[in-house]
Amino acid sequence: MTKKPNFLFIITDQHRADHLGCYGNPTVRTPHIDRLAKHGRRWDRFYVANPICMPNRASIMTGRMCSVHGARHNGIALSKDQTTFVELLRDAGYRTGLIGKSHLQSFTGLPATNRFTPAPGRTTPSPHLRDAQKNNRHGSDYDLEIVPDWETPLASRIDGDFYGFEHVEVVADHGDQASGDYLLWAREKCPDFDSLTGPDNALPDNRIKAPQAWRTAVPEDLYSTSWIADRSADWLGQRAEDGEPFFLQMSFPDPHHPFTPPGHYWDMYDPGDMKLPASFGKGDLPPIRAMREALQNNTDPRNNQNPFAVTQDEARSIIALTYGMISMIDDAIGRVVAQLEALGLADDTIVVFTADHGDYMGDHGLMLKLLLHYQSIIRVPFIWMDPREGSEAVSDHGLASSIDISATVLARAGIQPYNGIQGRDLLSTQSPSAIVVEEDSQRPMTGFERPQRVRTLVTERYRMSLREGEDWNELYDLQADPHELSNLYDRSGSAAARHELTELMLRRLIELQDRSPLPAYRA
Repeated sequence: MTKKPNFLFIITDQHRADHLGCYGNPTVRTPHIDRLAKHGRRWDRFYVANPICMPNRASIMTGRMCSVHGARHNGIALSKDQTTFVELLRDAGYRTGLIGKSHLQSFTGLPATNRFTPAPGRTTPSPHLRDAQKNNRHGSDYDLEIVPDWETPLASRIDGDFYGFEHVEVVADHGDQASGDYLLWAREKCPDFDSLTGPDNALPDNRIKAPQAWRTAVPEDLYSTSWIADRSADWLGQRAEDGEPFFLQMSFPDPHHPFTPPGHYWDMYDPGDMKLPASFGKGDLPPIRAMREALQNNTDPRNNQNPFAVTQDEARSIIALTYGMISMIDDAIGRVVAQLEALGLADDTIVVFTADHGDYMGDHGLMLKLLLHYQSIIRVPFIWMDPREGSEAVSDHGLASSIDISATVLARAGIQPYNGIQGRDLLSTQSPSAIVVEEDSQRPMTGFERPQRVRTLVTERYRMSLREGEDWNELYDLQADPHELSNLYDRSGSAAARHELTELMLRRLIELQDRSPLPAYRA
């Protein structure tokens, strides 16, 4: 590799680290992703900055924690005042493309759950003075991904720049409910496409009975995973012709719920062969008890984004369908990597693979994400395959974070990062003694009376999570208790470790305070 490197950045959605063959899963078939790990570096302890889609994707783009860039939860867009590493790549001469899921802005367009409420007996500020930031990320610049209003391609509604991406073809939502630019294409390709999607149009199947799972009538070649691979391969073909360095983000909305792998991927895996997590049905934290009770009483909503408890049969079915979605993504990645090789681009292209967060996927008998920072939620895969480094697999056991991706890409591209970036170059620096995970929910969920604010510290040995407004916290010895079953936080024998971790968390939070902007002193 003698020229400026290209980058193919692959990201999946709600994909835990141990749902890949190269991370030790003996069942799911992922030969193409495994090949990347075989010829690259695989991080064993790679953690998200936030276990929710929009916040962590914003942290990947900026190299900054959510408490700093401000996109704390879904529904809060990444401000265009925040610099992204993709903008620096483009500034340095890279062609930049985003094909697939973006989710840097809201999908739903629904009213905010937390709104400014006038206080009786007090003068109410004018609308532009009701928030600490006057740029409240509302308006047409931040409504670009709202699904109900997506009547024309995103590219036609921007000025050739979307957070640094000059080329955009975007998917919103998930499963066979995927929309955005992809849905516009699917409807053009198949005029009656809407008659193929959703549970009401599902194909009959008596094998699977699980929440948010149906056998989609959408064929494999019209499914969003195939569209993303095809459009990515086409874009790479154009880059081979112009010869300029490129950064392509290929972003799959699966294996997120709803669980609707198409065609032969639906029954690629037999639910009866699926192994339940060791922690299934275990754990006695208040929200886990509440979700189990809701399952027994049939009172828990199971058709939205909130986590819920499942039966053993439901868990096995959902795991099987999730593996089907993952295998479809793996096949799509194989086709795109083969295109790199056919175009003569492979020797100059670094391929990166990660996910935006994980999924309980049966851990402690739960599904989906939010609120409880188990390893299945906060630990994701990260693979870096650089042709310059040779062809032998390397496993890195040091702690790393999604805020580190931007700094690592910029360093490899030979570009100086901007002031305020908080991530580190994974290839040239020592791993830290601890990393922090943030979460700020906007609404109460089963087992909670209020929205939660959680801060988690992960060290080589421990995971500690502190939450605002509750009388319980968590502390686990990950070496002795890898399935996080024994909460040590209130045990007297753990007082010294708890105090040490609390101080370490405080010091790490201080370190992660913003260093931007620079002072405005005159020379």
